[in-house]
Amino acid sequence: MIAIIDYGMGNLRSVQKGFEKVGVAAEITDDTKVIEKAEGVVLPGVGAFKDCYDGLVSRGLDGLVKDIALSGRPFLGICVGLQLLFESSEEGAGSPGLGLMRGHVRRFDDARTTGLKVPHMGWNRLQPVEGRNMTLLKGISDAPYAYFVHSYYADPVDDSVVLARCTYGATFPAMVGQGNLFAVQFHPEKSQVDGIAMLRNFGELTK
Repeated sequence: MIAIIDYGMGNLRSVQKGFEKVGVAAEITDDTKVIEKAEGVVLPGVGAFKDCYDGLVSRGLDGLVKDIALSGRPFLGICVGLQLLFESSEEGAGSPGLGLMRGHVRRFDDARTTGLKVPHMGWNRLQPVEGRNMTLLKGISDAPYAYFVHSYYADPVDDSVVLARCTYGATFPAMVGQGNLFAVQFHPEKSQVDGIAMLRNFGELTK
């Protein structure tokens, strides 16, 4: 069973339904005992970085999330769930993050500079990085697109954690990972066939 961490933020049911489509059992929970026993863990997130971080802390889940991410168990962050893995964010008056990856979360340049609207919202093409871990991307199309909704993006210190990129004015990490830890800036549960394939691939890791 996969535990989808409920810390009061995000459309958790849509993530759960995505796993249901590929026959993977997933439970929405904030119960530490359930999370500790899960074969895989998903950290979703929609909304402001600080609100999401504070939601984890208020439920006493921040330490548990760190322990699981370092335990070797399959772990997947989605949207703000990716951003929370880093050290801090420009959003929310410089809120700290979980610090599982070195780097910071930055805001897209203003539309007056780029001519592009912020937030970055809609479909955009993924650019997998050759030679990196393609576990989640197994079996997807040659020109994969994913659905994004975000105003901020991760800026890692170590470029080797970037598994796929995307370009929206600037080029930014669309997927990061190290070992058992994966995270995506887009919403796989809203990314149709390719996104659902990624959830299936993550489910396979938990078996």
